[in-house]
Amino acid sequence: MSKIALIQLQTSINKKENLIKILEYISQASKQKADICVFPEFMMFYYDPINVSINDLAENIDGPFIKAITDAAKSNSISIIGAFCEKDKTKSKKVYDTAFFIDKFGAIVTTYRKIHLYDAFGYKESDNILPGSKIMKPIDTNIGKLGMLICYDLRFPEVSRILTVRGSEILVVPSAWIDGYMKEQHWVTINKTRAVENGCYVIASNQVGNIYCGRSMVIDPMGKIITDMKKHEGMSIVNISISKIHQTRKHLPLLKHRRPDVYHDVH
Repeated sequence: MSKIALIQLQTSINKKENLIKILEYISQASKQKADICVFPEFMMFYYDPINVSINDLAENIDGPFIKAITDAAKSNSISIIGAFCEKDKTKSKKVYDTAFFIDKFGAIVTTYRKIHLYDAFGYKESDNILPGSKIMKPIDTNIGKLGMLICYDLRFPEVSRILTVRGSEILVVPSAWIDGYMKEQHWVTINKTRAVENGCYVIASNQVGNIYCGRSMVIDPMGKIITDMKKHEGMSIVNISISKIHQTRKHLPLLKHRRPDVYHDVH
């Protein structure tokens, strides 16, 4: 069994205030002997495009914000996943929406830049954010083989399926899912679907408050919601079991029943 600390966060536009809160959650998770602490998208600051310059607040991966988190991971001996706004080295005014995995020794093991940008329901993320161009390989972690995607990527099943076919047992989804008509229902349905169709755990940490719908959740490989944080900021400790994945994939071998010979040319 592995112990997950799921963080549902309400951020402000103040990076320093948010970092203080983040470091406190890391400390609390460590005290509860969690193996990994999972934060939502935009954990660095609440992105208000009218009042905030995203480029001014963004940092490099070796900047002080991530450095503080790597230090906290090492001092608390806990792995950490989250997502931040990463400066573009070409000095573009746009930034990358980048997820990261930091191990319990404080090393940045991998990063993933969000591929699908949220240009929908009247919102245009591409005005300020650059799209990534690569699905990262799953990584071996202390809780299992893990694949990362971010928020809007959930609506594109190709990403989750590619990560799973490449070996992912757990999909982790830092998110800032905006509220709106049927949006909360989409969030719950899609997260459950990604778990069921891939026979994996889905760990989906979401923002709450501001314009976001909350409902951070962990879902098991059969689609059962293990925890649902509703509308409350805070931390939920959840146990997951890799044996549950193996059992589910044995009895419901969806991945083995795929027919890429039939649909390989679908684009």
